[in-house]
Amino acid sequence: MSTLPVQLSDVQAAAERIRPYIIRTPVMTCSTFDDMSNYKLFFKCENFQKGGAFKARGAHNAVFSASDEQASKGIVTHSSGNHAQACALAARARQVPANIVMPDTAPQVKKNAVRGYGANVIECPPKERDAVAKKLASETGGLLIHPSNNVQVIAGQGTVALELLEQIAVMRQLNNGEKPIDVLVVPLGGGGLISGICAAAKGLFPDIRIIAAEPSGADDGFRSKAAGEIVTHRDGHPNTIGDGLCTILGSNTFQFVRDCVEEIITVEECEIAAGMRYVFERMKLVIEPSAGTGMAAVLLNKRFQEIVPPGSNVAVILCGGNIDLNRMSEYMELAVECKEATF
Repeated sequence: MSTLPVQLSDVQAAAERIRPYIIRTPVMTCSTFDDMSNYKLFFKCENFQKGGAFKARGAHNAVFSASDEQASKGIVTHSSGNHAQACALAARARQVPANIVMPDTAPQVKKNAVRGYGANVIECPPKERDAVAKKLASETGGLLIHPSNNVQVIAGQGTVALELLEQIAVMRQLNNGEKPIDVLVVPLGGGGLISGICAAAKGLFPDIRIIAAEPSGADDGFRSKAAGEIVTHRDGHPNTIGDGLCTILGSNTFQFVRDCVEEIITVEECEIAAGMRYVFERMKLVIEPSAGTGMAAVLLNKRFQEIVPPGSNVAVILCGGNIDLNRMSEYMELAVECKEATF
């Protein structure tokens, strides 16, 4: 852990820095899901976070870590939606300009939200967003904040785990130093969230098992871990309803996935949709497909049952709730195709 680019101390510093600007999101339980899975499940509800996703944590840490001189030139980033909203919110909180490059294929609801938070949105084809953002940062002098590979972003995302472990310890009435959970399940895209969680959770409890959940149609993380190096998407582009999980791993996040993530479980599109539907129906919570990925891994995937013993304490990160309501019927129709699900 000592050689990794983000340490527990970085996450703890981030927690203090962003405390005034983010929500301490709740941890919820569901006895129905406990019975279905044979685990004691805890759900960290980042769908209640500002901007509707965990991304507010990393964005605020990156924006408020910048010097006054740097911040005055504004920020620049690229994102399909959740990180874009988070950076717009953080820039507004610090009262600095924000230029957000978004793929023209991003959900309209997310583009509208970014503009609503006061940011300038620049649309471009998906494959060009990184180059467009770098050019814009060069022209404006703005701080370029990568959505997942930036170390300040990673540290900010890790505050999810600090809160979660403390909250579960209180819920279970544990003594100080007792491990609150056995397994942590985290959706995997660019790896910023799981990297920060690795730094925090394993920094506090080295034997916590961290398992990633990834769409099979965007399984670059699974294949990168197997290959021992970063690989890109099959056929050059992802194919998943989990639009928040389409970023490939970066130089910093790959190190955590390689060294700290025990296994990456890939799930099918219908399983993701079924995971969403279960949460809608049983917990009455709105989650987006990216969050449904973690639910699918725990409730519907045989591999998870093989590697995690019954009775384990398992925490699942519900990473966001920014769902495109125009596609809701599509998601629900897809859910009924899942043979493992029972509705």
